[in-house]
Amino acid sequence: MISSTDTPTDQQITVASSDDQPSTGSVDTVEAAASEAAPSVEITHQETASAAPEVAAGQSVEEGAEAEGQTVETMANLLEEFVPSKALRRGEIIDGKVMSKGPEGLLVTIGYKSEGFVPGREMKTLPPEAVENLSPGDEVIVYVINPEGQDGSSILSVDRARGEQGWRILEKSMDAGETVTGRLIGSNRGGAVVESEGVQGFIPLSQLVGPARDLYVSGGEPPKEGFIGMEVEFKIIELNRRRNRAIFSERAALQAWKQIQKMRLVQELSEGEIRRGRVAGISSFGAFVDLGGADGLVHISELSWEQVNSPEDVVKVGQELDVFVLKVDRENLKIALSLRRLQPEPWDEIEAKFHVGQVVKGKVTKLANFGAFARIGGGIEGLIHISELSAQVIKHPRDVVSEGDEFDLRIIRIEPERRRLGLSLKQAAAPDPISLEVSDSRRGGNEFADIFRDQG
Repeated sequence: MISSTDTPTDQQITVASSDDQPSTGSVDTVEAAASEAAPSVEITHQETASAAPEVAAGQSVEEGAEAEGQTVETMANLLEEFVPSKALRRGEIIDGKVMSKGPEGLLVTIGYKSEGFVPGREMKTLPPEAVENLSPGDEVIVYVINPEGQDGSSILSVDRARGEQGWRILEKSMDAGETVTGRLIGSNRGGAVVESEGVQGFIPLSQLVGPARDLYVSGGEPPKEGFIGMEVEFKIIELNRRRNRAIFSERAALQAWKQIQKMRLVQELSEGEIRRGRVAGISSFGAFVDLGGADGLVHISELSWEQVNSPEDVVKVGQELDVFVLKVDRENLKIALSLRRLQPEPWDEIEAKFHVGQVVKGKVTKLANFGAFARIGGGIEGLIHISELSAQVIKHPRDVVSEGDEFDLRIIRIEPERRRLGLSLKQAAAPDPISLEVSDSRRGGNEFADIFRDQG
C-alpha cells in the first residue's frame, strides 16, 4: 500500500507488511535528473531498511534502480582500473611497464595514481646493452624508494629490486634445500666471493672444492686465471638480510649431488660385478673408490690377500683400478668393494708354490694356549703347535715367541681343501725334516689334526 503525505515538497512511499501494518523506513534525498527541486523519497521495506535507488522525475522505482545499478557498476570499474587496492609503501617490489626513457632515467607506470621514476643511478646493475634496448611497454621489476616524490611521482630502483628479489629467491632455495648457481667475482684470505641472484655471498675456503679450489691462491694474493667469472654450484648455509650476510658451501652441494648419485648407483649395482673406479680418498681403515659420482669402501682387509699395515702401501689417491662389488646395502646406501677378490686366492695355488718340508719366512700374528699363528708368503696363515715351537717343554707360546716376530718355519702339513697349514719352528733348523708320520706318532696319533679341527 502506497500513501502520500500532505507536505507538497516531500513524498513518502510506505510499503505495508503482510499484516497490513505499515512500517516507515529511512529517508534518502536524491537529486532528480529533470528538476532542481526534486521530492525527497522515503522507502520502507518489509524486512530491511536499506536505501532505495535514486529515482528521477517521471521514472518508476524499477527504472531508477536499474539506472543507478549501471552507474555504480561503471564507477566500480573505473575505481578498479585507476585506483590501487592498497597504498604504495616503501620497500615494496612491484611490476611496472616502461612509458618512456630519457637521459635521466625511466618513466614507469606501476598502476597507481601517478607514474614512477627510476633515476639512472638506480639501474647500474643493468648491462649497458640492456638499458639501450629498453623501449615503451617493456616490463621491469622495481623497488619503491619513496612512494611519493616532490613532483608526486614515486621514486623507484631497478638495482634494489634485483637485490631484494634475489634475497627472496635465495631464501626459498634455502628453505627447500635446493642447490643454487652463482658466479665467482673475487677472493680474499678466507675464501671466495660469489654473486647469485644479485646477492653477494661468501664461500669459506674449507667449503670451496673442485676446479675453483685449484685456482684459488692463499695469502690474499689474486687467484689464478679462470677463477673470476667461474660458475659454481653451492648450498646456502646462512642468510641474514638485516646484516647483509650470505654464507654458501660448494662442498655441501657436492655432497648432496653425490648422495643423489649414490641413490641411483645402488639401484644399478649388482653384487659380484666388476666396476672401474678412481681412488678418491684413503683412511686408516680402507680406501674410498669413486664409481662415477658415488663412493664405495674397500676395507683394509679387502685390499690384498697379504697383511696390509696401511692402505697407502697398496693404493694411491687418484689411481684408477678395477674393483669387485662385494656387497650393496640399498637401505643405508653403502657399497662394499674388494681388490683382493680380483686376485687368485692363495689357497688355490698353495700346492703349486709350497710343499711339505719346505722352509719359508713367517711372521707371528697371534698367540693362543695351544700354539702360535704365523703368516707366510701370499697371505696364507698357518699354525705352529706349541709342541713345534721348541724342543723343550713350554707352558705357553709366549715363553718362546711374541706377536710380530719373524722366523724361518718349516711346512709340515698342507690341507688346501680345508684351508689348513701346519708349521714348525723347532724343525726349521734341523738338517733333515722329520716326517709327518713320525711327528704324529711321537704325539700319539693325529693330535695336530685335532687342534686344527678344534679351531675350524
